[in-house]
Amino acid sequence: MRPIFVMIKCEMGRAYQVAQEACDTIEELSELFSTSGQYDLLAKFYLKEEDDTGLFVTEKVQTISGVKDTYTLIAFNAFVGSGA
Repeated sequence: MRPIFVMIKCEMGRAYQVAQEACDTIEELSELFSTSGQYDLLAKFYLKEEDDTGLFVTEKVQTISGVKDTYTLIAFNAFVGSGA
């Protein structure tokens, strides 16, 4: 499994609806945070190695009603401190 992070910009007043639909319908979703700034939500997804990232984002995230824009970040490594 490999993580990707997707920043989601929502139509005005729709962030909570978008978040709820994502939680209810996207099984690859691991965590979803509301954020301040240019984007409204930050989502962490775990995809299978063979999954096409672009296809996943365009078919499962961008099709949610109220999503206006997305910005995808692909993670390479996860680092954990010695206390964890």
